[in-house]
Amino acid sequence: MNSLRQLRIGLRLSLAFGAMALLIVLMGGIAVLKMGTINASTEEIATNSLPSIRALGEINIAMNAARRFSLRHALEIEATGKQSAERSRDELVNTTVPQALATYEKLISSDAERQHFADTNAAWQAYIAADKELLAMSNQGEEKADLAAKLAIGPAGQAFAKVLVPLNKAIELNNSDAHNTEQHARATFEAARNTLLAIAVVTVLLAVAMAVVITRSITGPLSEAVQAANTVAQGDLTANIAAEGRDEAADLLRSLKAMNDQLQQVVGQVRSSSENIATGSAQIATGNADLSQRTEEQAANLEETAASMEELTATVKTSADTARQATQLATAACGAATRGGEVVGQVVHTMDEITTSSRKIGDIIGTIDGIAFQTNILALNAAVEAARAGEQGRGFAVVAGEVRTLAQRSAEAAREIKQLIGTSVEKVETGSRLVADAGAQMDDIVGQVRRVADLISEISAAAVEQTSGIGQVNNAIGQLDQVTQQNAALVEESAAAADSLKQQAKRMVEVVSAFKLPGHSHQGSHATTPAPAHVRAAAEVLRQVARPTPAPRPALTSVSSAASAPRPAAPAPMPPANHGNDDWESF
Repeated sequence: MNSLRQLRIGLRLSLAFGAMALLIVLMGGIAVLKMGTINASTEEIATNSLPSIRALGEINIAMNAARRFSLRHALEIEATGKQSAERSRDELVNTTVPQALATYEKLISSDAERQHFADTNAAWQAYIAADKELLAMSNQGEEKADLAAKLAIGPAGQAFAKVLVPLNKAIELNNSDAHNTEQHARATFEAARNTLLAIAVVTVLLAVAMAVVITRSITGPLSEAVQAANTVAQGDLTANIAAEGRDEAADLLRSLKAMNDQLQQVVGQVRSSSENIATGSAQIATGNADLSQRTEEQAANLEETAASMEELTATVKTSADTARQATQLATAACGAATRGGEVVGQVVHTMDEITTSSRKIGDIIGTIDGIAFQTNILALNAAVEAARAGEQGRGFAVVAGEVRTLAQRSAEAAREIKQLIGTSVEKVETGSRLVADAGAQMDDIVGQVRRVADLISEISAAAVEQTSGIGQVNNAIGQLDQVTQQNAALVEESAAAADSLKQQAKRMVEVVSAFKLPGHSHQGSHATTPAPAHVRAAAEVLRQVARPTPAPRPALTSVSSAASAPRPAAPAPMPPANHGNDDWESF
């Protein structure tokens, strides 16, 4: 049995079927040879003995018929009867018997048979001669009737009897040949039958023996393989599978052993991974719960921020409007200050002209004062000359005195005017300086007003941009609020999925714990669970894990309004769960 295990099953079956084929070929060869012998005997009987016997029978019948017609001719009284008998006899003697003899002569296959044929033919010719005498005597009428009768019974009868002796010997010879051929064929058949039966018995015994041996050499390892597969199917991976030989069954056992070893590693890894997944899914569920709470708080804070941003938007918009109005007022003030600066410039110019005119008036008054002084001197000189003239110059002295008085008064008035003009010039100069200072200040004011106007314009533009930016920020916060609410809904879905994953991981741990591994105790009641149930449970777990869990509809009202918003990208794959709880505390 073990030696057969060293041969491949195909080679074993080929050898067995080859042996069967050789025996069958041997049986077929013997059968063909014996059947050829039987066929030769049958052909010998069919082509030689039977045709010869048939031809000899026809010869015998024809000769006997010719003998009967000859006897009838001898016994017939009427001429018509004799003629009919003679015609029939002549047809047989001249046609039928020669044809039958010629046919038989072609079938002769032995010297003895040929000798019997020659004797029969010679005896027949002798009988024909005697029969002709009988017919001649019978044709002579009643006178020769008695002689014809005696001739028919005597010499003619004896001659015919001599014909039948070699003819019967030829018939017996052919019958004997046919019987011998039949006996040879029978003996050949019996020998072939016995030989074929013996070979058939040997073939059957050999086939049964080879079938039993080959079947046991195949079914034994297959039974071991089935037992090992059933052990694995029942979840027991501790079986020791031994594989001996080099046939397909040994390959199957080695493959089962490799599969069992691989399953030990895989199930061990799956058990460890499923426990890690269970731990990780619990951490995911906890983290998702915390994340859901913080997301809801963030959503509430974003709603408050959105409300504050709306108020800030309104305030900034009001400030922008006020800044726009201030810009307009500053522009108007800048224009007024510019115009005031121009007026002050004109006043400064006018004051300069007044100062110049006052100086010119001072010069004129100085001239008038000089003229009054000279007039006074002239009046004094005239008074002196009038005094010198006496009465004649009295009137002139009076006029000179009046002129002197007027000159003095003019000088005093000129001095007063000069003082007033000097005071006015000083005041005008002071006013000019003040006006110049006011012009400079006005220029500074105009510059400051322009800078203020520019700053207010910049403030207004910045306020407008700030209003636009705050509007965008408000929109972004609104979108962020929607996204946060969507995230809250997704976090709720993720929490539900994480809880479902936790349950699935727990079930997977329970399912994987049904496998018995070396060095591991079989846990709980799973050891008694039949293998098909494990397979169904594992398949159900895999189907539920692969199928998306239907999430509850989010309670936030803004999520429905943001349904058209792009869905956030799928989260990145989670790291292995054996990193501890530190990763989840970062949520």
